Amino acid sequence: MPNSNAKLHSNHRGGREASRQVLVSRSLQSAQHCLENQDFGTAYAHYLLVLNLAPELKANVKETFQFTLFKWAEELDSLARIQDLFNCYEQALELYPNDEVICNSMGEHLFRMGFRDEAAGYFHKAVKLNPDFADAKENFYRVANWLVERWHFIMLNDAKRNLTYLRAIESAVHAGSKSVLDIGTGTGILSMFAKKAGASSVYACELSKTMYELAHDVLAANNMEREIKLLHLKSLDIEIPKHIPERVSLVVTETVDAGLFGEGIVESLIHAWEHLLLQPKPKTQDISAGDYGRVIPASATVFGMAVECKEIRRHHRLGMQEVAGVCLSDSVQFFSPTYAAAGSEETVEPYTTEKLSRIPGGYRALTEPCQVMTVDFNDLQELKSLAARKPWKLSLPVTEGGILDAVVVWFVLQLDDEHSLSTSPSEETCWEQAVYPVQGLLDYSVKTGDTVMMEVCCQDCYLKIQKISSLASECGMDFSDRDNMLSLGNEAELCNALAGLQTSTKQDGSTPVCVLESTEIALLNDVAYHECFKAAMSKVLLSLNPSKDLHSMDVDGHGSGINLQEHQNRSSLGVDPDALYILDVSEGFSILPIIAGKLGPVRAYSSVEKEQHQEALHVIAEANHFPKETLEFWLSHLEEESVVLQRPKSDKLWSIIILDVIETSGLIQQEVMEKAAISRCLLHSGGKIFPQYVLVYGMLVESESLLLESAVQGTEPTLGFNIAPFINQFKVPVRVYLDLSTLPCVPLSKPAELLRLDLMNPLLNSPSREVKIQICKSGRVTAIPFWYHIHLDEDHSLNTSDESSHWKQAAVVLDEPIPVQVGDELVLDVQHHKSNISFTVKR
Repeated sequence: MPNSNAKLHSNHRGGREASRQVLVSRSLQSAQHCLENQDFGTAYAHYLLVLNLAPELKANVKETFQFTLFKWAEELDSLARIQDLFNCYEQALELYPNDEVICNSMGEHLFRMGFRDEAAGYFHKAVKLNPDFADAKENFYRVANWLVERWHFIMLNDAKRNLTYLRAIESAVHAGSKSVLDIGTGTGILSMFAKKAGASSVYACELSKTMYELAHDVLAANNMEREIKLLHLKSLDIEIPKHIPERVSLVVTETVDAGLFGEGIVESLIHAWEHLLLQPKPKTQDISAGDYGRVIPASATVFGMAVECKEIRRHHRLGMQEVAGVCLSDSVQFFSPTYAAAGSEETVEPYTTEKLSRIPGGYRALTEPCQVMTVDFNDLQELKSLAARKPWKLSLPVTEGGILDAVVVWFVLQLDDEHSLSTSPSEETCWEQAVYPVQGLLDYSVKTGDTVMMEVCCQDCYLKIQKISSLASECGMDFSDRDNMLSLGNEAELCNALAGLQTSTKQDGSTPVCVLESTEIALLNDVAYHECFKAAMSKVLLSLNPSKDLHSMDVDGHGSGINLQEHQNRSSLGVDPDALYILDVSEGFSILPIIAGKLGPVRAYSSVEKEQHQEALHVIAEANHFPKETLEFWLSHLEEESVVLQRPKSDKLWSIIILDVIETSGLIQQEVMEKAAISRCLLHSGGKIFPQYVLVYGMLVESESLLLESAVQGTEPTLGFNIAPFINQFKVPVRVYLDLSTLPCVPLSKPAELLRLDLMNPLLNSPSREVKIQICKSGRVTAIPFWYHIHLDEDHSLNTSDESSHWKQAAVVLDEPIPVQVGDELVLDVQHHKSNISFTVKR
């Protein structure tokens, strides 16, 4: 009987196995059939069934499964079925937990949806699984800049800053402050200073998930994970006794930005004094430090001065009335976001930041440095009164005449009675300065004896300096208290004084205001850029319509050929057989379509998205006497905005397509070669893509600054604490937004052509190239700065390293410096993958 049962069970198992194989086979066939019909959702379901029933087939169907997953995910994304999309990826990663391609794709979806912390985790995992996976590396570098801001490296390498904080914390702990809370701990360095100094209880909080996890690893590596309690919380959410057992005697923090208050230090310290700190020390009593609360830093003094600076000016004010024949003077007023922030109800950062010691062209002080304000971080009532305080007026006497471009602000952080840090532009510091550009004046010139006036306030967690104006010296008035201005008895004197006061331009509602990013204003001010495009477009249009003299085709009516009236008549009839189609898909605000429209009978299409930008272009077009049909907005013609590159009409092709090839940051735009491939198919015979090709140039340099800004250099700057290996996981090999003209570096070679990217003739492109570089000066190669020569055609090109260029430069920073001698020859292996350029140096 037992033998009979065994045989029965064996037959049963055999039957189940046969049924499984049949089901697997049928599911595979069904999946394939669904793929052929592009039914990706059903195909994905069949593959899930197959892989759960037959795990042994994982390797065989892996690539097809990935393809099906990605296609189905695209559909789910377009249908906004986000939860279903993530469920699919979670199922896929259960089946293939170590698949770098699926990890990377999951990260891409998360990043597009704004989940940067989570995306970084998947990109990082993909790179760990396959260090040579170029897509994952490029994605990780991109997200790393968001998650771990580059100033972390610069500050951790600032040994003076670190030592000053250590000494102040040691002094407080030795005086009796034994319980410490580190607000915004970052890597945890200030917490470790407190523990090293002898604090009995140390707590640290960090809101960023990435930085919290990084701090956790740093504490463990320094054997302090049990000594310091790390909280993944905003300090405002810490409760006693839920998160920490009792009030602490010392709060340490460096939640300050270039404008002092921008990281919320006032709000967090008000909460700390009310809920987390012991009461402050009474001024009349001498009690132990452990019995009262205190804050490091103890106070700050803010300073400011007015400056002239061409680089700030060209990024925040339009410097000309006409660009390449297009009149801009009175049609639209352009401002940068800092000006808009002054009157905005939204919380907008009211300043930019610059390291003035390295700003191209330098700067000139127009006034002496002046104390703007002080703040005592150990005084709760003073902190509370800051936000409620009414704006106060500040006057700076002009000591040197010039052009009023900005008010620059820095501060001295008083950690305690003995230790301080200054962010002054004259100091060797890791800090940048806050810059308040001056905009909206009728006249920006000032002379010795004049007065620069402004209002100061602290609102929305920001130090705001607004209503900046100048008062001419001959007015002889003191406007330190404008409320009493009318007490002047002499009406004529009052009128003269008001006439000398250069206030913001009055908005009468007739002149449209257009807010542009500072990089877009710099582009508008780039004369060479617009003149170069004008000449190149003229050349193409003339070749396509040789019977016309383009120089006589200006639609402003000044030419001797097609005049304004004739062009308008032909347009109004809807008949313009000579019209050529031009598409500008460059990003941001661009007047190239209007420049094209000035060249004759063309239909110019702009791809600007913002309504305010479209209105501004319309007004400029009207001011330049354009027929309405000359300028159109391309996105309004598209049924699907994601497919920007397509024919202008079913029976028409483009004469010129303008692509954005180089980002302002100095990097190549993403997917530019793919866009070029599509564009080539949309050009009629003789049509051109602008630019037609790009040459990448670079040179070898020694730059200690680039090393310090890219990675923490061992344990010396962090005073023996092991932080570098952990934060350096987030270093990126390419530094962007550089100004080579002011970068502290020593050139070790001459510039060399490294790579060619041809948008019109892809057969000339190569994904890799080896370039021999001759060393002309001995030193250590630490970086390879690079820039571009952008060739619109053989006769017209732009150099992105020119002083007047709106583009910045970039540099690849080597992992290890390479010692070289004069006469050495190095081989540079240049790789181009998608939008990423990488360099490997070989002897």
